[in-house]
Amino acid sequence: MSRVFPLQSLLDLSQLRLDEAGRKLGELIAGEQEASRRHGLLVQYREEYRTRFVRAAQDGLRPGEWQNYTQFIARLDEAINQASSAMNHTRQMTVAGQVEWISKRGRVKAFDTLSDRHQSRITYQDQRQEQKASDEHGARRHAEKAKD
Repeated sequence: MSRVFPLQSLLDLSQLRLDEAGRKLGELIAGEQEASRRHGLLVQYREEYRTRFVRAAQDGLRPGEWQNYTQFIARLDEAINQASSAMNHTRQMTVAGQVEWISKRGRVKAFDTLSDRHQSRITYQDQRQEQKASDEHGARRHAEKAKD
C-alpha cells in the first residue's frame, strides 16, 4: 500500500476551493450588511424628513414648499424601494454562497475521512510489521538460548 494518500492532490484542491468559497462568503455577508445599513439609513432619514415636513406644514407652507417636500419624500421612497431590492438581492446571494460553502465543506470532509482511513491502515500495517519483527526477534533469542 502506498504510504502517500493517493487522493492528496484532490484533498488539497478541495481545501483550496473551500477556502475560496469561505472568502467569497465573507464578502457576500459584508455586502449584505452594507446593503442593510444603507436601507436602514434611508428609512431613518425619510422618517426624520417626514417629521420636519409635518412640523413645517403645521406652521404653514406655501404651495411650492409643499410640492418640494412631497417630491423629495417620493424620491426617498423610491430610493428605499431600490435599497430594499438590493438588500433582498444580496441576501439571496449570501444564501447561495452559504450553500456553495457547505457543499465544498462536505467534499473536504469526505476526502479527510478517506485520508484518515488511509492513515489508519498504514498505522495498522506498521504496527503489525513491528509486532512481527518483535516476535521473530524473540523467537530467535529463544532458539539461541535453547541451543546453549
